[in-house]
Amino acid sequence: MLGLRLALNATARACAKERGLPRRALDSTQGKPCSVALLGLAFTMAEILLSLTIIGVVAAITLPSLTGNINERTWNTQRKALYARFSQAIALMPALNGYGTLREMSGSAGSTSIEDTAAETFVTAGLSKVLKINNICDNEHLEDCGIPSKITTLGGDVLENFISQYNTLHSFNEQFISAEIVDSSYDLHYSQINTKAVAFETVNGESVITYYNPSCRAGMNEDSTTAYFAQSKMCVNFVYDLNGSKGPNTVGKDIGFISVLYPSDSVVVAPLPLISDLGNTSQQEAYRLCREFDTESRLPNRDELAAMFYNKNLLNLEDRYYWSSSTIVWRSGGGLSGACQGMHNGNRSYGTRTNNYYVRCVKR
Repeated sequence: MLGLRLALNATARACAKERGLPRRALDSTQGKPCSVALLGLAFTMAEILLSLTIIGVVAAITLPSLTGNINERTWNTQRKALYARFSQAIALMPALNGYGTLREMSGSAGSTSIEDTAAETFVTAGLSKVLKINNICDNEHLEDCGIPSKITTLGGDVLENFISQYNTLHSFNEQFISAEIVDSSYDLHYSQINTKAVAFETVNGESVITYYNPSCRAGMNEDSTTAYFAQSKMCVNFVYDLNGSKGPNTVGKDIGFISVLYPSDSVVVAPLPLISDLGNTSQQEAYRLCREFDTESRLPNRDELAAMFYNKNLLNLEDRYYWSSSTIVWRSGGGLSGACQGMHNGNRSYGTRTNNYYVRCVKR
């Protein structure tokens, strides 16, 4: 502003000198002082209003995108920090199974009921010793820990009664309770008592609902030729909301999940899947599809793919086999086989890499 004022004054003095008049004298031709005549160099009110209108329109178009990008970066940073804290906490726990009580109890007239303190005991007596937690909410008061009443899935479906409908282990996938494969090669069965969820708030303000399997099992040998269920390998499944009950309460934005597999030497994964499948193809082609989609996309490894199975109702996954990035020499003397995951029943197996299975990439 000072520079503009000095420039105008200099121009006014030059104007007066040229006309042989005092600076404030009237211009005999224009009837105005030279300094006033310089106003012809400024914008008119109409031009100013037009400029402000254009700026407002541009801001209205670009601001939501800019705000969305800022939110995306904030969520990504917070998501990675939360994953790091949970990974460190789980590593400090000697074992993940066996917390609490989970058993059927006989009642009057031959009725039975379930005594279930598993998830709550896991959080209060286990996780809270290695992770800073502000508040713990039992199954009847999940909303007191900031769990939202409704959320939007990755595919855009709205879960209106999230708290009331998703408060037990099998809520995100009914295959947690029972599953069966019967064909010429396998006759496998799996069952699990349905445990109640518990919620807690972290010191950083995240709200987390916890699903716990007190009898989770260790992983199988990499050279095993036996197909088996992913359900039994899940010890804990955390579904988090980075900003509590505040919006947008959408999977892939402020809502995600962290899954913990195997009771000892545990693996902690937190994949962020893309919104849709990229095709039905061989494992080699699946690598390429993910790599070429964008620089941050890749095939999930087999444990990440199992976590996606646990949370398939949040991700709108189809009841199909999906490729992972993992490979194995499945039989002695054989070539490489690719690890795949059945989303219809939890079958965790391997297939010839030229087979056509579906592809759902995840972000780094």
